[in-house]
Amino acid sequence: MKLSYVYILKCSDESYYAGVTTNLEKRFVQHQQGFYKESYTYRRRPLTIVFYASFTDINIAIENEKQIKKWSRAKKQALIHDEYEALPNLAKKKFRIKK
Repeated sequence: MKLSYVYILKCSDESYYAGVTTNLEKRFVQHQQGFYKESYTYRRRPLTIVFYASFTDINIAIENEKQIKKWSRAKKQALIHDEYEALPNLAKKKFRIKK
């Protein structure tokens, strides 16, 4: 059974990048070496892996990656720091009160 991974990288500019791969070590080396010059991480090196999760179904991994990419910075940080109980509250839309 081949595993797939969803991962989050912390970039040198403090931003986060989420990706999916079947070979986490190889993909991280590619990010670090700037293998793809057009990629988000190319100008934001060096990078650190701050989160990853493994999946036995690549389709579920891709769904999770797409979901994480839409998340706010705060929600990504809660995931990174294993603060799962905070995730539902961070998902709620914040409304501004008009005066």
